[in-house]
Amino acid sequence: MKQFLVVGLGNFGFYLASHLYKKGHDVMVIDKNPNLIQNIKNQVTQAIVADATDPNVIGALGVKDVDTAVVSIGSVLGNSILAVLNLQEIGIRHIVAKAINDPHKRILEKLGVQEISFPEKDNAISMAERLDNPNLIDYLPFLEGYGIIELAVPQSFVGQTLKQINLTNSYGVQVVAIKELVPEKMRFIPKADFVLKSSDILILLGSDMGLEKLKNT
Repeated sequence: MKQFLVVGLGNFGFYLASHLYKKGHDVMVIDKNPNLIQNIKNQVTQAIVADATDPNVIGALGVKDVDTAVVSIGSVLGNSILAVLNLQEIGIRHIVAKAINDPHKRILEKLGVQEISFPEKDNAISMAERLDNPNLIDYLPFLEGYGIIELAVPQSFVGQTLKQINLTNSYGVQVVAIKELVPEKMRFIPKADFVLKSSDILILLGSDMGLEKLKNT
């Protein structure tokens, strides 16, 4: 069991905190809004009405030993930055923060935040990718310039083995797994002699350029 602190209870913070708690972790949440705290109090370990931009408040919470603090304040950029600084000041080593735009992301990087989430941008890109290509089931940004996609097997690949379609050399894309619908089964790191069916779903990792080329196959 790990200890988490979630600062800010917008949609992102709420679902993150409640899901971590369901996973069996110790989760404390803080927010200035009493109504938001009331809504989540039965779904986390501890829910406190508090202002994360006040260094005295943060210091008094006794949270310096948490495994990870997540700053999910998104409406006011300055409040997010102050919260991060206050958490760093009390010695929290691992801080994850949500960014609302590119300038916010750059500031968080300058502050040394280890992980930065950009949920609105990532979700928008994922939806745009799905709307652009009917075979694309899902898209997840991975690293800058790389992504993970779920792709229905193109008709031209049906009946061929992974070795024959040779995605690594042809597109610079790696098959991470294959989701079989008939029969229902997940194959991780499938073998080269696996024969693709029209009902299969490919889970692929690769550069955005390679994935885009493959989607247009």
